[in-house]
Amino acid sequence: MIINPQYEHLRSWLETLPHTFPQTGKVIYDARNQIRCFEEGGLILCVKRFHQPHFLNRLIYSYFKRSKARRSYENGMYLLRHGIGTPDPIAYIEEKKCGLMGYSYLVTLQSRLTRLNREFTLNYTPELDATIRPLARFTARMHEAGILHYDYSPGNILWDYVDGECQFEVIDINRMRIGHPVTLKEGAKSLRRICATTSFFVTFADEYAKARKLDSKECERWILYYRNRFWGNGKKAQYNYD
Repeated sequence: MIINPQYEHLRSWLETLPHTFPQTGKVIYDARNQIRCFEEGGLILCVKRFHQPHFLNRLIYSYFKRSKARRSYENGMYLLRHGIGTPDPIAYIEEKKCGLMGYSYLVTLQSRLTRLNREFTLNYTPELDATIRPLARFTARMHEAGILHYDYSPGNILWDYVDGECQFEVIDINRMRIGHPVTLKEGAKSLRRICATTSFFVTFADEYAKARKLDSKECERWILYYRNRFWGNGKKAQYNYD
């Protein structure tokens, strides 16, 4: 177990978490992995339990590769050091039996941002247009910091207005590349999972290019190229492009 020093006061609760997790807290997501919310020490905490890997991956995660919980925790700390929003990492816990990886747990603060970028697909309203340029600047800052999220999708981008300002956070951050320059094409390709209109991406590309000092038409061309290739490759888009 590794604990963020700022949350050392939660140690005794964290030590019991693998035993109490199945019976306590409120389930907010239950599929391959499970997420539960807890109230502890005056805080609302989210705990993500990653599924137990199959035998080969148990060997790999035990001796050759960081667990998903550890990667999420360490990536979260890196993001915050570089001014990129993500829920505060509190701890990660790994369970091992006979030296082999079992369940692993990521513990974070619950985000105060309550909305998902998925609204552009499912609940679009014109007022959402005001969030496009702030999202483009947020994404550009991330890429300029050498951070490339491999699942930059609507369900992994949280946003809301805080004190009148549009703010963003990224979640599900175990699959990221950090510490390497992000090229224009890499940045454009990372946006392909966002299912939105052509006008959304034209506006996005213009602001993204300004923030990174790139050519806006070149950004627009590559963003739309990867968007169209992704959604046209046997996948059913949830939104009719304009």
